[in-house]
Formats: sequence, C-alpha cells, structure tokens
Amino acid sequence: MVKIISFANQKGGVGKTTTAINIATSLATIKKRVLLIDLDPQGNAGTGLGFVRASHKQSVYGVLMGTASVAENILTTAVPNMHILPASAALAGAELDMLDLPNREYRLRDALNQIADNYDYILIDCPPALGMLTINALSASDFVIIPLQCEFFALEGVQQLLSTIHAIQQKWNPKLDILGMVLTMYDKKLGLTHAVEDDVRNTFGDKVFKTVVPRNVRISEAPSHGKPALFYDFKSPGAQAYLRVATEVVNALERKETK
Repeated sequence: MVKIISFANQKGGVGKTTTAINIATSLATIKKRVLLIDLDPQGNAGTGLGFVRASHKQSVYGVLMGTASVAENILTTAVPNMHILPASAALAGAELDMLDLPNREYRLRDALNQIADNYDYILIDCPPALGMLTINALSASDFVIIPLQCEFFALEGVQQLLSTIHAIQQKWNPKLDILGMVLTMYDKKLGLTHAVEDDVRNTFGDKVFKTVVPRNVRISEAPSHGKPALFYDFKSPGAQAYLRVATEVVNALERKETK
C-alpha cells in the first residue's frame, strides 16, 4: 500500500525541498515507485530536478481546482522509477482560489486516490507556510517529516508546526503521524549546532533521525544543475547522508507496520 509523506516546516530555508528531492531519489534507487508532488508555489522541487516551468503545462494547480486529473499532469523525471507532479506560477493564488471550493481541505487527498495504486511512495514538498496548501498536504498524508536547520530558532518554529499538525489530526486526518525530524545544514565545527542538536534530541527523543545532513557545497550546487545531490555527486557527504536518512525512513515505516 502506498505511503504518503509530507515534508513540512513553515520556516523557509531549512532544506525542506532538498530533503524531499533526495529522499525521493534514494527511494527510487532501491526500485520503489515514487511520486514527488511540488506543492510550493516557488516550484523549487521541479527546478531541482531540471524542469523549467515555462517549458511544460502540467501543474498541481489544476488538480486542486478540479479542472484536470492527476494522471495528465504527472511528468517523468531523469531518475528511474520517479515521477513529479510539478508546481506552476498559478499555484501562488491557490490559497484564495480554494476558499469557496467544496471539501477544500481534501482536494489533494481525493485527487490522489485516482493514482495511489501506481506508487509505493508519494512525497509532498509543502510550502513554507501553514495555509490551505499545507493543510491539503497533511490531510492527504499518512506521515510528516520535519526538516530542522541547526540554528537558534529551530525549536521555536517547530512548536507552531506541531500545533498545526495536532489541529489537523483533530479536524481532518486522525491517522496523521510524525515519522521523524531531520537535522539539516549541520556544521560540527559550530558550538551552536551541537547545542541545537542536544536541545532537539532532548525534547523529541527518538522522533529525531540519527543521521544528520551536513552543510555541504555539493548539496547546494546540485539544484543549479537540475540534479538531486545523489546524481550530482553520489560520493559527497551530503548525498551519502540522505541515503542514510532514507534508510531510516524505510526502517521507521517497517516498525510502524509491525506494531
């Protein structure tokens, strides 16, 4: 059965899109059928996989509005076993456009039911905001992964997200569960990094993945070449870290299935 996982954090610049792209790629490399949904109006997930928005008409926007099916808006990526449902500029207006739509919190969930059996994993890159797009993503998801940058305000931001997750569990999606938190942009030379890590691990315990993703220039360079870090420089510390995170994701899901 398909696993639907959102990557969410209302704070921008925490490595959310990079994490979604590279975990999706890691899962695809072990022969899993993966769909990555770019629900961020900035469209960085598509750009990071080499798609130029002006060069294709496909978009998740029409799917949310009910004017197009999911199947006709999915693109094949250069990563074997991996597809993408891309964003478009029109997605920036989706928050307002969805206000008067019926079942507006479930637009994405209901659309995904049409193609869920085609995939092992559907990963959703949420926008850095707690609006209707993120609510749609979390209402459609089984799990959420929270990327956290190792900086002073990391915990402050995540508390607001946890409140939103709790509200969604209460109102729209009681099965939603936090699969884990990923510490990103980790710089072991900085004392602040270790202080934030200790704080996060003491607060959330085993909800924090053991693997940390280092601050790595190859991760930063990869999107400008339209490639995941794993394809751009497989041996780089960042790419290898994301492979280990993906392994932890699979193991965490297996543990939940056996409970």
